[in-house]
Amino acid sequence: MEKLEELDRLGIRAYEYRFDRSHTSREAVAAFGAAKRGGTLDAEGSGPTVRIGGRIVAWRGHGRTAFAHLEDGEGRLQIYFRRDVLGDEQFDALGLLDVGDWLGVQGCVFLTKTGEVTVRVEDWQLLSKSLRPIPIGKTEVDPETGERVHHSAFADTESRYRQRYADLAAHPEVRAVFKARSRVVTELRAFLDSDGYLEVETPALQPLYGGAAARPFTTHHHALHRTMYLRIADELYLKRLIVGGFEKVYEITHDFRNEGVDRLHNPEFTMLEFYQAFADYHDMLDLVERLLEHVVRAATGGTELNYRGEQLSFERPFARTGYMSALGEALGADPGRLSDDELRHRALDLGVPDVEQAGRGRLLDKLFGALVEPGLVQPTFVMDHPVELSPLAKAHRSDPDVVERFELYATGTELANAFSELNDPLDQRARFEAQRTLGQAGDEEAHQVDEDYLRALEYGMPPTGGVGVGVDRLVMLLTDQPSIRDVILFPVLREER
Repeated sequence: MEKLEELDRLGIRAYEYRFDRSHTSREAVAAFGAAKRGGTLDAEGSGPTVRIGGRIVAWRGHGRTAFAHLEDGEGRLQIYFRRDVLGDEQFDALGLLDVGDWLGVQGCVFLTKTGEVTVRVEDWQLLSKSLRPIPIGKTEVDPETGERVHHSAFADTESRYRQRYADLAAHPEVRAVFKARSRVVTELRAFLDSDGYLEVETPALQPLYGGAAARPFTTHHHALHRTMYLRIADELYLKRLIVGGFEKVYEITHDFRNEGVDRLHNPEFTMLEFYQAFADYHDMLDLVERLLEHVVRAATGGTELNYRGEQLSFERPFARTGYMSALGEALGADPGRLSDDELRHRALDLGVPDVEQAGRGRLLDKLFGALVEPGLVQPTFVMDHPVELSPLAKAHRSDPDVVERFELYATGTELANAFSELNDPLDQRARFEAQRTLGQAGDEEAHQVDEDYLRALEYGMPPTGGVGVGVDRLVMLLTDQPSIRDVILFPVLREER
């Protein structure tokens, strides 16, 4: 604050309106290289004059000279100040600058004796004064390996999530993760667009929630005097569009589920859902394989990636296993022949939480999560789930106790979920009624009876395959991040004390 007051006294504006850049840091380096190759450097070895802007991330003073590094969206570039170039007044004012300030400079580009492209500053302009120190840390050279090692000054994980702006400013590698996330979303869109899918938008604020087993966030619309919900999924609206005559639709959307927070769950998260008329879950399985292989290739240049030390292959075809057979192998007994009480006792013996009041479907799901999921490391399709777990999927055409559904797992984590969509309105009503019974018994995640959706099905929905892909979890894999909060810019956190 004292420096800010002194800047004001000197008539130096601390917060500028704009700055005309001629080059980014990368473009300035490229311009010097082009001038050197073209033989247009002057007698002192200087290249073209550039105007660049960025945040000061390093500063070294040497009496009548000073060096700094400016960082912009494309990298870092060294800048060099000399008293005899700037004059006493402008050079002395450099003492009022700090690491973290945004600065614009103009000068010619040259090569230092150490071989670093640098701007010899002829004029500078303060763009924004930083009143808090940016926790940038420092980079040192490892004496044994010669590698540059960055030591963070912002090591507290929760503070980094809470102050993402400072985290991004201090860690270029964090910015790289979110640039990669953007590229992943672009590739998902490009693949589906090229396959004839139409991107659509469905409501986030809904009069009735559905499309998944989850507890919603509830709000009140004052003008309409009614309770409304943030969507937990966009499935039922996308299938309404299939009823209306669209044959291939998708949406990349934020969903909201009123649930706990852990390394794989955030109450607000991003899903890709897509639906195709005249298709079943076998068609969607093939599409998911092609989609993920495409995205992994775009992100890594191949079909293999390393996640937390585990080498994964996304080359088609992925492995397949049956839900009930995999669970039966883990239990040492056919789960279809075990009563609800026997399943509950098995879960309690394993220390599985929240099973005392769980119905059969939830018991199977809990046991599968405890016993089978951790072993699904390589990309694996789990096929044909119990009917109790899947109120929106068609019964299997050869086994009425299961439905035509698959989930894709990798590193023990669910990445995608797909159905042969239930298009029989009478069967769908019976499934909804069964879910209503579970809800009345205390299941907060039971599906509601959606009369408007049933009405839509009564107009007729063609055979349809549908898929949901967890975008955040996919980005975690592709960027080797341990937590979903590392790939969400502003994750939900406990209240700041």
